[in-house]
Amino acid sequence: MPGTLYLIPNTLGPLDAAPGCLNGLLPTQVQALTSSLDYFVAENAKTARAFLKLIAIDHPLAKPLQEIEIAELNVNTPAAALTQLLAPLLAGRDAGLVSEAGVPAVADPGADLVRLAHQHGIAVRPLVGPSSLLLAVMASGLNGQSFAFNGYLPTDAALRTKRIRELETRSRGERQTQLFIETPYRNGAMLEALVAGCQPGTLVCVATDLSLPSESVRTMTAAKWKAALAADKGPDFHKKPTVFLLLAQ
Repeated sequence: MPGTLYLIPNTLGPLDAAPGCLNGLLPTQVQALTSSLDYFVAENAKTARAFLKLIAIDHPLAKPLQEIEIAELNVNTPAAALTQLLAPLLAGRDAGLVSEAGVPAVADPGADLVRLAHQHGIAVRPLVGPSSLLLAVMASGLNGQSFAFNGYLPTDAALRTKRIRELETRSRGERQTQLFIETPYRNGAMLEALVAGCQPGTLVCVATDLSLPSESVRTMTAAKWKAALAADKGPDFHKKPTVFLLLAQ
């Protein structure tokens, strides 16, 4: 009988290693289950080990950390290699799929592995933990009844502006909140593009470092963001994970 693939949420950023440091983010049951596994699939083995070290503070691991198997799955992993990653599960071994940050398989290469697991009859169990996208929707004050995540927008300035205007038009027509993310060092350019590309009354939310001590969530019209940037009162979000949201009025 195949093992179970557990989808294990990770923190949304670095935490100080101390007893109970994960308790506000991951239920005790999730931490305990994670500590019981000895096979993981992760984007990066080094950061996965750092996460397991945090788990081990309150929940001893099933094996010494150096003996726990961590297979990597990232954007460079060929599709043909996915079946090999599932081989231990097909042999009856449970496994954990861990994201770099937040929940696996959402804005994350693990989605392909989850789909293949279903095709092979492997049970998939999502576990409770932080999702930056849902936290951003919750805190934004924008429409939480209808929203869409659009991943990364184009890096080319002209194409990015075109895409922003398309999303704004869709938002206005469907009353739908539009979410997207950016590589943290380009956050400033993204906000400037939003201010320039959106209508003055469009609501724009910038949600940074969610669930961390440095968390910041601000929602204003594009016109007010323009004034804030002109006054050098923009958000402190350079090189910090940020979710952008807009809702056209």
